Order: sequence, then structure tokens, then C-alpha cells
Amino acid sequence: MLRNASAQILKQFIRHRTTDTSLILERSINKVQLLGRVGQDPVMRQVEGRNPVTIFSMATNEMWRSGEGELTNTGDVSQKTTWHRISVFKPGLRDVAYQYVKKGSRILVEGKLDYGEYVDKNNVRRQATTIIADNIVFLSENVRDQL
Repeated sequence: MLRNASAQILKQFIRHRTTDTSLILERSINKVQLLGRVGQDPVMRQVEGRNPVTIFSMATNEMWRSGEGELTNTGDVSQKTTWHRISVFKPGLRDVAYQYVKKGSRILVEGKLDYGEYVDKNNVRRQATTIIADNIVFLSENVRDQL
């Protein structure tokens, strides 16, 4: 019995102190929240043998004051717009997004980052960053009235 308990303690010690990834199971987080406006009406695509996906673009804006205005709320205001590709695979959410998300809608998207590669029509290898949506919150009043 003592031998069995010692073996378990040793296994736990090794699991926490080792660099061998086959023995370590640790948690990590891949979570994204974006608040912005939809840039294009969604499209639904389906590759043969795979589940359909709803895809749309979304813009987020970042604003800041530059120069002396940072402390006094005067000065030049700069803005940067970042475009994001949103993919919705979840069956119920995919259909709702396709039906109700419209260009210009203000929404909150929660999901995870996904990095991938594809070959374009010119046979050039490209990298793509996509947000895989797990939840969409509609913030435009007219959309909430439709639901």
C-alpha cells in the first residue's frame, strides 16, 4: 500500500516537473471578443462532404489622440480600422447568422482564433486568420425586433 502511494506521488511529481509533453496535460485559452460592424452580408458555403459554414467580414475600430492632446483631450484623433473574417460552423448559430446578420449591423462576436493556409487561384500559398464564432450578440435595434 505504501509502495503504491509512493508511486502515485512520484508520478504526480514527474508530471508537474517534466518537459516531456506526452506526460503534461495543461489547459490553455484561445478566446476572442470583437465588437464592431459587419462589412458584408454573410454567405453560406459548403464543400462536398463537409458541413456548411456561414462567412462574413467585420470591422473593429481603434481610436487615439496623438501629440500633446493625449493629456488635454485636444489634438489630432487617429483611427485604425481592422477587418476580421468570421466563420460560423455551429449549426443553429450558422443559420441565424446567415438569416439575420446584415451589412452595417453592430454585433459582438465571441469565438476563437484559427490560423490556416490555402492556395489562391494564382497558385500562390497564402495564410489566413479566421475567427471561429461560438456566439453572436446582435446590438442593432432593428435586428433584435426581428428575432
